Amino acid sequence: MKLNPAIALIFFVGVSFIYFGISCLFTKFMEDEFIRYNLASYRKIIGILQLMGAFGLLVGLYASPKLIFFAAAGLGILMLAGFAVRLYIKDSFLLSSPSFIYAVLCILICYIYYPKL
Repeated sequence: MKLNPAIALIFFVGVSFIYFGISCLFTKFMEDEFIRYNLASYRKIIGILQLMGAFGLLVGLYASPKLIFFAAAGLGILMLAGFAVRLYIKDSFLLSSPSFIYAVLCILICYIYYPKL
């Protein structure tokens, strides 16, 4: 497989979400954050969804453009929801911006891979 900007982006986002998913499942910091968001009961499912999306992106590089598209779409929706939650609880835009940036990156991946469906 030849490395191009789209593959580098998928790899970056996929590895990032492996980190985020593991962090969500196992760190005290994220446990406290989900309590602050008033979403403590959703922390584990969100961590699992992040890991599933990450592995969908990375496996999709070898298996199927459709898998990449749907994994990116799922992660994009998850990040848009995360961004909305952060704004709802009155976090600043700057503090909320990582979820927005990752949503944009996921939407960009969807845009790149939509014609390959």
